[in-house]
Amino acid sequence: MSDNYLFTSESVTEGHPDKICDQISDAVLDNLLEQDPTSHVAVECFTTTGLVIVGGEVTSRGYVDVQKITRSVLNDIGYTDPAYGIDAEHAGILVSIHEQSPDIAQGVNKTTVEEQGAGDQGLMFGYACNETPELMPLPIMLAHRLAEQLAMVRKSGELSYLRPDGKTQVAVEYQGNKPVRLHNVVVAAQHHDTVSLEQIRQDITQHVIEPICSHYMDDKTQFFINMTGKFVVGGPQGDTGLTGRKIIVDTYGGMGRHGGGCFSGKDPSKVDRSGAYMARYVAKHLVAAGFAERCELQVSYVIGRAEPTSININTFGSGKLTDEKLVAAIKKVFDFRPGKIIEHLDLLRPMYRPTAAYGHFGRAEFPWEHLNKVAQLQAAVAGMA
Repeated sequence: MSDNYLFTSESVTEGHPDKICDQISDAVLDNLLEQDPTSHVAVECFTTTGLVIVGGEVTSRGYVDVQKITRSVLNDIGYTDPAYGIDAEHAGILVSIHEQSPDIAQGVNKTTVEEQGAGDQGLMFGYACNETPELMPLPIMLAHRLAEQLAMVRKSGELSYLRPDGKTQVAVEYQGNKPVRLHNVVVAAQHHDTVSLEQIRQDITQHVIEPICSHYMDDKTQFFINMTGKFVVGGPQGDTGLTGRKIIVDTYGGMGRHGGGCFSGKDPSKVDRSGAYMARYVAKHLVAAGFAERCELQVSYVIGRAEPTSININTFGSGKLTDEKLVAAIKKVFDFRPGKIIEHLDLLRPMYRPTAAYGHFGRAEFPWEHLNKVAQLQAAVAGMA
């Protein structure tokens, strides 16, 4: 990659059809974990005009009222008007949920935490870099904050003509590995049909873009707001939604690789979720401890086996030690067995619905973002000298 380049990431609001599905899936998961922390859950969701379909596998001592939860999520997001094409009161909701396969269960259900096997095969990535206080890439952090701001000015009534759907996108100019300016900002904001495009563009610039991005903007930064000229039809009426279709939005905005497995609707016995959270946790520690400016960690598993099948670190030439030595160091400090990940990060509790919009990473409220083993990691590295 050249010394000067642009990198773009996007985010979406909580009212985007795919994010509706993610939030419903994780709301079902949270409800079951609240009743039975040992619940095994894999719930998917589909939505289109006036309809939500929820299906999947659940093994739990709890009972979940999927219809009630679905309507609650739609209401919280702001789908309260039949004119939006779907609303909490009138949406049709179909449910098809059955028990988890016993063939899978026999590999996961072990008598001890140490023996608990991975719920599937697969590979997961975690990433961290030092370009923001959250140790996240700047493009995805700005895109998320813009999407959150869109929702905030809608819900507060500041821009009362906005509807729930929306997308954001930013292109950041880099010199080497350092972000230096915001090249362009893209916002698509769903709205009532009673407001002019000129008003929308003025309001979005003043109330959404400038509060979030002014520190990175200059007089050459470009704005692209509602570029078709009209965005009245949106949400599930404008675009079918599916759980797990925004995996790049959920992670690092394309800055860093992705193993392909989504997070939402899955309990932490599924390493698609817990393994990815652990990979972020460890990558963040390596950057916070000063051992790399950028770090990507890959971990892989096979179903029914606790120990990972591989661990790989790439510091893109920024590491203070070789990548091989960093792998050896993290193995001394961090336990990648699924049961131990769940135990250490305290993952068997209802906390997942908030992850389902505006990113799973770079948010201090989640335990995989906590930097509580930096000193141990530094000591492990010192002991290898």
